[in-house]
Amino acid sequence: MENLERMEGQCLCGKVTVTAGRRDAVEACHCGMCRQWGGGPYLAVHCDSDVQFVGLENITVYNSSDWAERGFCSECGTHLFYKLKGAEEYAIPAGLFQSGSDFSMTSQIFIDRKPGYYSFANITPEMTEGEVFARYTP
Repeated sequence: MENLERMEGQCLCGKVTVTAGRRDAVEACHCGMCRQWGGGPYLAVHCDSDVQFVGLENITVYNSSDWAERGFCSECGTHLFYKLKGAEEYAIPAGLFQSGSDFSMTSQIFIDRKPGYYSFANITPEMTEGEVFARYTP
């Protein structure tokens, strides 16, 4: 069960802060776009619409595909979120939340796109690219 406390994080330069309802789960995305964006898998905490950003004037949003956008700090470049267009759900990088040492990895997506040069020891449910699109495409 999710904890109802709040968690806070910030970008490297501190010009953008994010507050969200406490979550315990982290999901790993191995798609090529996430790996290109961050140099490795995207380790994200999925947050509902209760995410609050302070420093909005410092956030640049990049329309990375027909269905999603990615936000980053325009000052220091810190990745701030991945968001499906039209949805009010954010995937926030787990590393933004310094209190995240108690997170658990609960799933991995685009597992068929994961390169062979890294591997996680965690045993989690896994979804292929096809399974992700079948589940989340209307």
